[in-house]
Amino acid sequence: MKILITGGTVFVSRYAATYFSREHEVFVLNRNTRPQVPGVTLIEANRHALGDCLKGQHFDAVLDITAYTEHDVSELLDALDSFDQYVFISSSAVYPETLPQPFREDQPIGPNSIWGLYGLGKVKAEQRLRSRVPHAYILRPPYLYGPMQNIYHEPFVFECADANRPFLIPGDGSLPLLFFHVEDLCRFIEILLEQKPANRIFNVGNPDPVDVCTWVSMCYQAAGKEAKLIEVHGDHEQRAYFPFHSYAYHLDVSLQHALMPQTKSLAEGLRESFEWYLQHPDECRKKPFMHYIDQFLL
Repeated sequence: MKILITGGTVFVSRYAATYFSREHEVFVLNRNTRPQVPGVTLIEANRHALGDCLKGQHFDAVLDITAYTEHDVSELLDALDSFDQYVFISSSAVYPETLPQPFREDQPIGPNSIWGLYGLGKVKAEQRLRSRVPHAYILRPPYLYGPMQNIYHEPFVFECADANRPFLIPGDGSLPLLFFHVEDLCRFIEILLEQKPANRIFNVGNPDPVDVCTWVSMCYQAAGKEAKLIEVHGDHEQRAYFPFHSYAYHLDVSLQHALMPQTKSLAEGLRESFEWYLQHPDECRKKPFMHYIDQFLL
């Protein structure tokens, strides 16, 4: 297939460009400010000023991985000439936190006070896409992880493990977290493109969450270390020392499971993520967690 991927240089879009270029003709749309994936064709442009760079081309599939607002969606659709399938990577942040859980695809989407403007932007992006391309596929993942990770999630824990530091967890560490490996995301997109199921909206993710204690311990184990966990109580903003919001949610991924019954184990996925981290320790956007911990908590 001839596939257009928005982005192609950072984490999910970069992994997708690598994954699909193995068997397909992949075009990436970005500003060419970072190294490109070998074997892809670059369309150098800002997605907010596309002009005629996509005119005259037909794509069998468009994977829109970098749209965060309704304007992002509209600008890309206006610039495209023709395409067969469209896959939009949205977010589980589109579900209001007041809904009963696990969140299902048939529940209404809307503002979520935890995710704020990010979640609202994804809500409006979905609505705009559905109004213009009713047959588009929309995927709603939880926290994504794996090789090429550029967000300070598991890399922060790996950094602590590598330095033989104890790890500070919020409260008793029972907060559940839900993950999905970036390769499983690409595998599922491939299934959609091949099988063309009637459902158009899918929650995607591992079937079960893990609590903070388990996740941190597994990150340390992936690094060949044993975690020493220290509980943090009192009046400390969790996001000042820990990479996730104090927000527990669960997704119903039964529609995904019907098409793709197996997902990568968290232990295997974290090992892969750690191997990537070892080779690329500075490719993550770091936050001052260490400074806050050393100054205020240890």
